[in-house]
Amino acid sequence: MAIRVVPYSPEWPRQYERVAEQLRDGLRAIPSARVEHVGSTSIPALAAKPVIDIDVVVPAHDVAAAVAALAAMGYQPRGDLGVSGREALGAPDDNPRRHVYVCASGCLSLRNHLAVRDVLRVRPDLRDRYAAIKIALAQDPELTIEQYLAGKSEILQEVLALADITPEERQEIWQLNNAG
Repeated sequence: MAIRVVPYSPEWPRQYERVAEQLRDGLRAIPSARVEHVGSTSIPALAAKPVIDIDVVVPAHDVAAAVAALAAMGYQPRGDLGVSGREALGAPDDNPRRHVYVCASGCLSLRNHLAVRDVLRVRPDLRDRYAAIKIALAQDPELTIEQYLAGKSEILQEVLALADITPEERQEIWQLNNAG
């Protein structure tokens, strides 16, 4: 299946808010839970795959309870998918298409997501370079998701170098993004 990257849509934050409200309601028994819009759809003016990325952030001891609460809402637990500190969940529907992760507070996956979002929100030069790379990669109809992730790695390393991500952590992220 081809990778589809589209121009930014002001609909994405509204879609996120609708889902986030549902998630917060389902997580009300876990007062520590917070919901974050991450990924390219969270960055104004950035071209993206039209899929909302959401991190549910809880202390490590609340991860299992958060996963159970979301499973009760119809989300399907999918395990960590090889990423330490986070649990992926399949959405119960495609309205909107979304990826939902339960992340232990402070884990590298969460810090990576927040760092990329926060840097690209304030650095339009990097945001625009990142968009150009994503658009160019998506032109190849044979491109796999693994190749897409690897193709974005170099600029993401530049972005992460501007955040509070150590060189060792950046190397770990590089390896995850280039594992395919």
